Amino acid sequence: MGTVVDDAASVEFHAFFERHYAELSRLAHLLTGEADAADDLAADALLALWHRWDRVRAADHPVAYARGVVANLARTRIRSAVRERRRISLFWSREEKTENPDVAGVVDVQEALRRLPFRKRACVVLRHAFDLSEKDTALALGVSVGTVKSQTSKGMAELQRLLGTERAPQKVHAAMARGGETGGGTR
Repeated sequence: MGTVVDDAASVEFHAFFERHYAELSRLAHLLTGEADAADDLAADALLALWHRWDRVRAADHPVAYARGVVANLARTRIRSAVRERRRISLFWSREEKTENPDVAGVVDVQEALRRLPFRKRACVVLRHAFDLSEKDTALALGVSVGTVKSQTSKGMAELQRLLGTERAPQKVHAAMARGGETGGGTR
């Protein structure tokens, strides 16, 4: 039988879950590029948070902690997928060349994001899709503000090169705002 403290923690966690699940799922989708896995990663992150809820709820920035858990789970998922592809020796490329690609399209931006190394991708996604400050992004990823600045700058420069336009930041921001919503449903 639960105690009053356990019941209060449960209610508090449930409220946290309701407030942040969709956002965490969207973050997972943008980091991994896998809409199908986004809900699972968000749920796994929230389960991990529940197991440490006493520490999480006492943290200065519980949402930043949650974002960090999602980022770590996404990184692990990506690394596992890479190892699996190497293990079975299959060539995997989602690149499909088209005659006249729609550079501003969500699909192109997501493909360009998948080409970025994880840390650059995470910084770009958190800064531009979630409009987090450099400080909040650093908290979520467990890195310094300077690292966020340099990785975001390098990531955006690489996206600009990949997308072939000087207006890449606006297109990336707009595409992530629209495109990331597909993986952020509620359970």
